[in-house]
Amino acid sequence: MKGVEFPIFKTKSEATGQSYNFADPSERKKYFEAKAGKQIDDLKRYLRTNTFVAYLLGKKQAGKGTYTKLLAEVFGSDKIRHISVGDLVRETESAQKDPAERKRLTEYLSRNYRGFMSLDDALNAFLNRDTKTLLPTEFILALVKREIENAGRVSLFIDGFPRNMDQITYSLYFRELINYRNDPDMFVLIDVPEKVIDERIKYRRICPKCFTSRNLSLNPSSIVKYDYGLKEFYLMCDNPECTPTRMVGKEGDELGIESIRNRIEMDDKLIRRAFELHGVPKIMLRNSIPTEIADEITDPYEVTEDLEHSIDENGRISTRSKSWEIIDDNGIPSVSLMPPPVVISCIHQLHEILIT
Repeated sequence: MKGVEFPIFKTKSEATGQSYNFADPSERKKYFEAKAGKQIDDLKRYLRTNTFVAYLLGKKQAGKGTYTKLLAEVFGSDKIRHISVGDLVRETESAQKDPAERKRLTEYLSRNYRGFMSLDDALNAFLNRDTKTLLPTEFILALVKREIENAGRVSLFIDGFPRNMDQITYSLYFRELINYRNDPDMFVLIDVPEKVIDERIKYRRICPKCFTSRNLSLNPSSIVKYDYGLKEFYLMCDNPECTPTRMVGKEGDELGIESIRNRIEMDDKLIRRAFELHGVPKIMLRNSIPTEIADEITDPYEVTEDLEHSIDENGRISTRSKSWEIIDDNGIPSVSLMPPPVVISCIHQLHEILIT
């Protein structure tokens, strides 16, 4: 990220020849224990009786949902909860087709919504909005508060709030509005080169059931299949908490980063603004490291590879990998990290904030 220095975190193991298959949940578990076992044990003890609130700030497709899912995998889905404000708004909007659910929402908002726009006008804006219109901040706060109350007392990673510059101030006091008065809160700032975001958008695949995100060429699931009708490879969800389901792309993804350029620029401003704030702990995660020091900092299997799938005349699918080097936003030849080593960095920084 131009103008902001994100620390480089070393994850290289002293043991030579050791590697882990990140597509296998049991292998991921071994990896996390090997790289951050003590910190994980300390944080697990902390989470038995304590919680925290973290605000995820990163450009679209920075990996916010992926990192949180991996943290929930490490610490337990009963301890870690990811709240995507965008998903919450869409799900709540869809639920309003049910008159009973609409009545429940209206009753909740009448007790909890406080804003300069009347509740009727806010509801009308919510139900009749277009995708580019931002809802009143106070309305979003009420929706998220409702979601948190339904979730119970767990540690939260809130993704999608703040969404504009004015909401930075709201986020700092958000925990008090939802009675998380005694919880520590923090920002999680994520730095990802635009070249990586472009590739993630073009080849991302989402499970329509559990919303697990994978990438056909950069981070596939463990199950790759071929559609003879469409003449294309596809992924099956391998989330152990889900059932094998065909993962799909989103309309417009083929355009890559240019389809969300305005959003990317706003996200950049938000990260910079949060970086300047004092008094709020910050976890700083970087997706890429300079190629020239990669061998000293990471193990080879922690670096993202570009994967090319092929199928032979007998229907056997094989995958060939090649090194994937990108130019980061500062013009430096770099390699992109797989999600698990980024999460290792997050675990160590969480430990420093909450335990040390």
